[in-house]
Amino acid sequence: MLVIGLDCATPELLFGDERLTNIRRLMEGGCYGRLESVNPPITVPAWMSMATSMDPGSLGVYGFRNRSDHSYDQLTTANSRSFRDLTVWDQVARTGGRTHLIAVPPGFPPRRVNGVSIGCFLTPDPAKDTYTHPASAADEIKRLVGEYPVDVKGFRTNNKDWLRDEIYAMSRKHFEVVRHYLKNTEWDFFQFVEIGVDRMHHGFWKCHDPQHVLHEPGNPYREVIRDYYCYLDDELGRLLELLIEDTAVLVASDHGAHRLDGSFCINEWLVREGLLVLDGKPKQPTPFHQLPVNWAKTRAWSEGGYYARVFINVKGREPSGVIAKDDCVKFRDELAARLSALTDENGRPMATQVFKPEEIYRRVHNVPPDLIVHLDSLYRRSVGSVGHGMLHLRENDTGPDDCNHSLFGAFILAASNNPLRGEVQDARLLDIAPTLLELGGYDIPETTQGRSLLSGKKAGSSGGSPLSANAEETVRQRLSGLGYA
Repeated sequence: MLVIGLDCATPELLFGDERLTNIRRLMEGGCYGRLESVNPPITVPAWMSMATSMDPGSLGVYGFRNRSDHSYDQLTTANSRSFRDLTVWDQVARTGGRTHLIAVPPGFPPRRVNGVSIGCFLTPDPAKDTYTHPASAADEIKRLVGEYPVDVKGFRTNNKDWLRDEIYAMSRKHFEVVRHYLKNTEWDFFQFVEIGVDRMHHGFWKCHDPQHVLHEPGNPYREVIRDYYCYLDDELGRLLELLIEDTAVLVASDHGAHRLDGSFCINEWLVREGLLVLDGKPKQPTPFHQLPVNWAKTRAWSEGGYYARVFINVKGREPSGVIAKDDCVKFRDELAARLSALTDENGRPMATQVFKPEEIYRRVHNVPPDLIVHLDSLYRRSVGSVGHGMLHLRENDTGPDDCNHSLFGAFILAASNNPLRGEVQDARLLDIAPTLLELGGYDIPETTQGRSLLSGKKAGSSGGSPLSANAEETVRQRLSGLGYA
């Protein structure tokens, strides 16, 4: 099985361009469709939700940075060790299969698999840090491509010529490494993720989308995104030439993309509402962790990003909690209603969606946000800094950004034993793992929350006997002892 991950690829662009001949070849020989992501639809934790068929709450990871406890300053960055649940490649390993993982987020520290693992864009510095397993693979990669780029540093920039060229240079090296391991090593399961799609969307979406508020007709970069998809299609064709006939091929994205209409300063709003209290107003835009927060008077605060994570200062839970536990339900409902009623810069209602973790996740582990907020249905980002002097910004506080993530990515599945043909409706990211496992004849763990697209069987069913929760834990510990992470 070969899984080709295109981070942030949209169904509209992937399916709608007839120049993508290799993509269309796979579509015609298998099934395809829109792929509903998880909430939140962001790279971490979405790729791991796909690999485990578990939602972010069950995984206990709600984004790139998460509260490690109920203190106010312990935010930790998710990494490969943040996830301990059974993945597709763990099931392959149980039967002695060999796995290669290249840049599957989060891929640092590199996962110890029976094969090769190469770190993703979260690798701090591949020139200094051990970013491959085995470590000797880094020397092999250096002989192949020289310096190996895990990302484009500083991709939030207005220097568009430089950004375009850097993304292409990065992607070419990525695909050369992928081709090398496809062609010259033995493997049963191979997955890689190309982050260049995401970087292209964030850097050039306004150039190609006439509905973007900053779109300039006739701009010189209007075809950059579509041309990059054509480049990816050529690279895909080169990969397909290396495969044996019975290889199952999945092309998938973790989420989609759409235009960014602006940003909303969520903590600025909380300050104005008297819910976030500061000991002194900042004179310039200031990141949240640098604000003089009066925790003894603060009732709620937020972390910014593609979506807003809102936390309530609960008495007995947070160090200086204010809201009594008995009042917390009522307060959260009232806060959710106020957030749902937010308006744009012209006073028109935004289509803001507010979610309670326990209502959208099968289980809730670790420290979740009290509210998950999609501002204007993710057409606006959340700005966590304070001191802008306004609630609505055209840009965000982390640099130029043209798009936000959308809920629907895409998938194409082509395999000789795939009974499905044509467009598939209502496919979810959580359905991918059980689908691949059934396709390969592997057991589907009871922990999976999706269903196989091939048979429509519910999670936990397969051709073999399902594993009990205790048995899955035993297998997980055994795999960990053998060096699998």
